[in-house]
Amino acid sequence: MKRVGNLYEEIVSVDNLHLADKKARIGKKHSYGVQKHDRNREANIQELHLALKNKTYRTSEYTVFKIKEPKEREIYRLPYIDRIVHHAIMNVLEPIWVSVFTADTYSCIKGKGIHGALKAVRRDIKNDPEGTKYYLQIDVKKFYPSIDHDILKEIIRKKIKDKDLLALLDEIIDSADGVPIGNYLSQYFANLYLAYFDHWIKEEKKVKYYRYADDMVVFSSSKQQLHQLRIEIQDYLRSNLKLEIKGNWKVNPLDDHGLDFVGYVVRSTHVRLRKSIKQSFARKVAKNANKKTLTAYYGWAVHCNSVNLLNKLNYYERTK
Repeated sequence: MKRVGNLYEEIVSVDNLHLADKKARIGKKHSYGVQKHDRNREANIQELHLALKNKTYRTSEYTVFKIKEPKEREIYRLPYIDRIVHHAIMNVLEPIWVSVFTADTYSCIKGKGIHGALKAVRRDIKNDPEGTKYYLQIDVKKFYPSIDHDILKEIIRKKIKDKDLLALLDEIIDSADGVPIGNYLSQYFANLYLAYFDHWIKEEKKVKYYRYADDMVVFSSSKQQLHQLRIEIQDYLRSNLKLEIKGNWKVNPLDDHGLDFVGYVVRSTHVRLRKSIKQSFARKVAKNANKKTLTAYYGWAVHCNSVNLLNKLNYYERTK
């Protein structure tokens, strides 16, 4: 694999930092961090440029808080200036890293995402009903906190050889335990950490496989094959990445149980919204949530068989 160098100067250029600032503020222009930054916007960009150019930039202190929906997690938040750094890095590295990912990696990739994953699953079920008769579904125990820094750095070095950039990435990686949920860079680190596993399972095991973050699905015509594959996956993850599979893994017939994946329950004949999302949608309707909120839920519903649900909730009348 060809390694890429001479990237650091482009990343830390004033023009790229301005572009990163523009991207980092999307959806956050009224936040305190953006408003504070804008009081001295140009001076802050110039100061950041010099810190990066002189190799004196260090990741700021995190604010850590917990959320409980959709499940309890610790979220790490950095000051706005650090978000600019992360966007500046990804302005340059995104196409390089995305080129490493398999076509079946869907989380946080432009043009893919949740509905790209759903579309691929539905397509393969339609085209190969026998080969998708059973599914194996696994996810990783405490994935983000369990990512090993040394292994992640080694994976990054398979594609990047720019010493200054590697030093910056190493500093960001070592700024928190594991990979902190909430960092813009973290979603790419997470995908990259599993990228070579993705190639192994696709190219060596030659199975129908889909991954969204650490939620993985494999189809087969044979339950026995899936049970054996689960053992091999655990061995690979444990030996190469120091990761463990959660104990809630499943090997099930698709039509008997349905595949609960990326917010939907998928069967060969139809697709429904996940129960918790459907219930949340109904609660928002009952509380007369604003049109923007309801439209977001409609964006989920429109990708599955939801005509009866939308009629029952009287959605179209409420959003006229």
